[in-house]
Amino acid sequence: MSILPDELWSRILELGAKTSRLDYRDLCSIAIVSRRFSYLSSDPALWSILLAIDFPQSSSSPSTLPPKSTYKIRFERDKARKVLLWRRAVLTAESQVAVSEKRLRELESLIVKEMERLKVVGDELSNLERARHAAVALNVWQPEVVRSSHVEIVGQCTVPIDSRLSTLRMEFKVCKQQIAVYRKALV
Repeated sequence: MSILPDELWSRILELGAKTSRLDYRDLCSIAIVSRRFSYLSSDPALWSILLAIDFPQSSSSPSTLPPKSTYKIRFERDKARKVLLWRRAVLTAESQVAVSEKRLRELESLIVKEMERLKVVGDELSNLERARHAAVALNVWQPEVVRSSHVEIVGQCTVPIDSRLSTLRMEFKVCKQQIAVYRKALV
């Protein structure tokens, strides 16, 4: 190391900076090797090159500060901007998660409501099936005890059984389809 003159080391560092083989981290690492390299890596020309490469849009404005200080200020601003962008991205992702969780809860409650509706429709459907069988059974000869219970079941139906039965069957199918749609949306 001591064999090469400072001008040659300066030229090597300058070429490294110009070709982007040396970045600010490398220059800072070189600076802690020795006093000689600390002096060489503090050369304003090196930091001007890095400043022009890393911050091309803002290097056109002249600064009264040394290039190394200007680089440090711009680097800190850029770092703060990147942190803010990262935080914004995290907040966006968190809000999307919250929206998804809310939608998930809504779908789960819709499934529960639809299951309850399916149970009610199923119960009414089975009752109407029994009433329909009872109406058919009235036309067949039966003992009086059985016949009176069938008359009572049929008498409780205020709506025509066949039309209500087809309506309930259709509603039962719709409930099942709706539950399937909600479950598919959950996945």
